[in-house]
Amino acid sequence: MTDWKLTKTYRSRVGEVRWDRLGPEHGDPVVLLHGTPFSSFVWRGIARALSHRHPVYVWDMPGYGASEQYEGQDVSLGAQGQVFAELMGHWGLDAPAVVAHDFGGAVALRAHLLHGVRYGGLALVDPVALAPWGSPFFRLVGRHTDVFEQLPPALHAALLREYLSSASSPGLHPATAGALASPWLTEVGQAAFYRQIAQADQRFTDEVQPLYPKVAVPVMVCWGEDDTWIPVAKAHELADALPGARLRIIPGSGHLVQEDAPAELLAALWEFLHDMN
Repeated sequence: MTDWKLTKTYRSRVGEVRWDRLGPEHGDPVVLLHGTPFSSFVWRGIARALSHRHPVYVWDMPGYGASEQYEGQDVSLGAQGQVFAELMGHWGLDAPAVVAHDFGGAVALRAHLLHGVRYGGLALVDPVALAPWGSPFFRLVGRHTDVFEQLPPALHAALLREYLSSASSPGLHPATAGALASPWLTEVGQAAFYRQIAQADQRFTDEVQPLYPKVAVPVMVCWGEDDTWIPVAKAHELADALPGARLRIIPGSGHLVQEDAPAELLAALWEFLHDMN
């Protein structure tokens, strides 16, 4: 991850958050949210492209990427939604466009619907938003985190890389897989990886799912057609639940659309941002 550095710090209620802003001082801001077990690194290409015309805000959620990891840390979706609401205030943003991937979608929806954070528009990319969620592997680890935490580092690293690679339809470049895995490969990181799975609780989406019809901002739902983590059928279900949502299915792409089909995703985001204004 040597070419992707977050240079700024915010002290949240659940640990230090690393973040950064790319692009011009002025303009219509865009905020990017990553999912699990990823970091802002997955947005690096999209962020740089959007920053030619927009101020772009990126951040690593507490417990992820370059942000702080520690024993007993609350990295639940509930905590992440509150931290995002805090960050939006810290940045002084009023109704930016928000683009959220995976469980970043749940974080963005909770911040908007429960904490009153205003958006100019919301693009959801293969989000965690509808029950039931969690891949079979994710649910297995969640039931036995005490066992997986004890894996020898080499076995943990092999399992982690295999899991990350399954998020891509054509497969990840080894350098990309290595960069995504690196925050989880230290002793602290290995414990943090299983901690975030242990704290994954569907109640945090169950709490907001009935409120989806109240979303009154422009919404786009993007989905990788070959997503094996969250099936594409959920894309249609979610688009139907969010008033006026447009739906973009991206062929040849798995759960990590940013890696599998960055040009197609960027084109969809450019169109969405243009139509917002």
